[in-house]
Amino acid sequence: MTQLSVETHDGIAVLTPQGRLNMVSARHLKAAIAGVVADGTHRIVVDLGETTFVDSSGLGALIGGVKATRQHGGDLRIARPTDDVLTVLELTNLDKILRPRQDVRTAFDD
Repeated sequence: MTQLSVETHDGIAVLTPQGRLNMVSARHLKAAIAGVVADGTHRIVVDLGETTFVDSSGLGALIGGVKATRQHGGDLRIARPTDDVLTVLELTNLDKILRPRQDVRTAFDD
């Protein structure tokens, strides 16, 4: 099962899933995003640097996070996707919505 760490710095939550982001672990990511949003943090970066695989459930959790944060005037950004994850994002055209960032620290610098 994927490990998931959550840290908050300067009003931005950084969620780092490790391993496979699939049907089982996507539920944990979704719950973590919902918890962060409920606690009042509406800017989230999901650091995919340690994510080795993502399936449709994982993509759904990310898109659900975008929707949840934007409803509160925030946003969800992704950073450091691995090559395998980036390939899935490009094949599904979700790289246009999630627009991968090179670095967690600068994900909200635009």
